[in-house]
Amino acid sequence: MKYPAIALIILFLVVNCLSGPLMAAEEKDDVLTTIEEAVRQYKQGDLAGAASNLDYATQLIRQKKSERMKELLPEPLPGWIGEPATAQALGTAVFGGGVTVSRDYKKGESAVSVEIVSDSPVLQSVMMMLNNPMFAGASGGILETVKSQRAIIKYDDKGRSGDINIVVASRFMITVKGRNVERATLVQYAGAIDYLLLAKN
Repeated sequence: MKYPAIALIILFLVVNCLSGPLMAAEEKDDVLTTIEEAVRQYKQGDLAGAASNLDYATQLIRQKKSERMKELLPEPLPGWIGEPATAQALGTAVFGGGVTVSRDYKKGESAVSVEIVSDSPVLQSVMMMLNNPMFAGASGGILETVKSQRAIIKYDDKGRSGDINIVVASRFMITVKGRNVERATLVQYAGAIDYLLLAKN
């Protein structure tokens, strides 16, 4: 049975540190409990059970990460109303896994959504295209810099709608979409994200 890379790393760390003082001092949580059960099963030769629990622990970690990422979504601009942020953590069986957080904002007839996607192998090919200036031009976008980040901006002046795509640290893709909004508003929402903090997640 083939283990996900992250599961193997977790297994290695736990096997080597499980009896250490640091682990003993930490308060147990659902992730640690699941990993410890996987180690027990692994030692007993129950590889299927160990793999299942490691996959489950990986999913729990993604969920915790998604909750932390929600805090990086921007606050509503003055005069705007922000809906509660949502998070979704997919297992490796769905498009290779990944974490998605998003939030919607409204002001009268205007609407903006901000989405951050990470940890999905499927995104690698998309990110490569977004980082290619030729692709940006072919898709009708314009390359600009938003808060020191390379961004592809597509905006329809007549329809007052558009989107901004930004790749951060080759691991995160931010998409800001809006309808019935000014171009400057989309740029403001894109610029309200703490990209340095995001890259540390």
